[in-house]
Amino acid sequence: MKTNMNQEELRKFLLHAPQNKIIEYIENVHPVDILDILREDAENGRDILSRLPETYIADIIDEADPEEKYSLLMSFSENRQRNIIEEMASDELTDLLGMLDEDQANKILAKMTEEDARKVRQLLSYDPSTAAGIMATEFVCVKAHMTVKQTLRYLQDNKEEIDHAYDLYVIDDLDKLKGVVTLKELVTTHFETTIGEILQPHVETIPFDMDQEEVGHLFEKYGYLTLPVIDRIGRLLGIVTVDDAMQILRDENTEDIHKLGGVGEGEKVNGTLKESVKSRLPWLFVNLLTAIFASAVVGLFEGTIEKVVSLATFMPIVAGMGGNAGTQTLTVIVRGLALGELDFKHIKKALIKELGVGLITGVSIGFVIAILGYLWEGNVVFGLVIGIAMILNMVVATLSGLIVPIVLKKLKVDPALASSVFVTTFTDVLGFFFFLGLATAFIQYLV
Repeated sequence: MKTNMNQEELRKFLLHAPQNKIIEYIENVHPVDILDILREDAENGRDILSRLPETYIADIIDEADPEEKYSLLMSFSENRQRNIIEEMASDELTDLLGMLDEDQANKILAKMTEEDARKVRQLLSYDPSTAAGIMATEFVCVKAHMTVKQTLRYLQDNKEEIDHAYDLYVIDDLDKLKGVVTLKELVTTHFETTIGEILQPHVETIPFDMDQEEVGHLFEKYGYLTLPVIDRIGRLLGIVTVDDAMQILRDENTEDIHKLGGVGEGEKVNGTLKESVKSRLPWLFVNLLTAIFASAVVGLFEGTIEKVVSLATFMPIVAGMGGNAGTQTLTVIVRGLALGELDFKHIKKALIKELGVGLITGVSIGFVIAILGYLWEGNVVFGLVIGIAMILNMVVATLSGLIVPIVLKKLKVDPALASSVFVTTFTDVLGFFFFLGLATAFIQYLV
């Protein structure tokens, strides 16, 4: 048997190999690879799934997109659904139930044990965008009076229920978190030593109501594998794992990219025509309004443009370069706000920096476009007008790329959602105003 199969070879193997060979082989295959095959070959998907063990199917469903989870689960018989649900992690079940209507959710809850259903209902009661909303309730906790030997025996007896055992959390009789013991500490300590003697009392914890994006940044910054979630009185509620944290960051980054582009966060490449139009059209109407505003500014200088037609040739360059500069600053600032790298204490430093960037880039681009304008029109004043307009607009662009998202953040409006519209408006309107206004002021030297 080949140890490394490509996707097509793996698909054929899953369809035709003996089931015992499949079970043996997939121990070294990531569930995402099987999920990719199911997406590509929907016709044979049911046959492939029927040959996989229920534990592995639960892992596949865990990796699936939210809209895929329910359809995958419902493709099995009632009995297999119960077994698969029992194997699924509590946080993944919560995500699944959270996107279903009440009748669908109740059907799944009815297939769960009373204890599991209670845990999932508790998770569903939390805000899904908080630490408690994404945590799992499968974790290892022990008591301080237990010995190392008793703890190791406990882990051996419950190995089937343990997914994440990087750290063992020590709790008291009221479930309050007292400390943590690492696996390294556990396996290198004498059997008769008590957990209380080796626990680390200082534990990094997450409040249950911390925003999920902040949770993700904690993992990103410090490289944690798991973090415990506690309530207001210090009781251990669950854990957040690194895979969940990375998924949060991916989702948040995707959402910000979509918002910056004026696209709905749920739109996908393989989505329907209706979904794409619904996602994009509202923002195009918003951009239309800003474009009308910019056109109104141009209309104020119709007389100037009639006298110097070449102005119309260079207008898009001034506005376009300003828009590009503003987008560059905006991207950096929105990311800085999202990652917590920029706060209101550091605005002055950022303002001075962006002012410097605007001046240097403005002078550089302005010098080049001034020479080009002079060569195009054969008029030194024309070159100076477009060069100065470019410098002014580049400065405005970088400053607006900084100020707009910060103001929106202060007003509790998502900077990624609305910043680009305002920045584009500033650069277009002021770009045209600077260029045509200067041209009007010096019209006697241009005609």
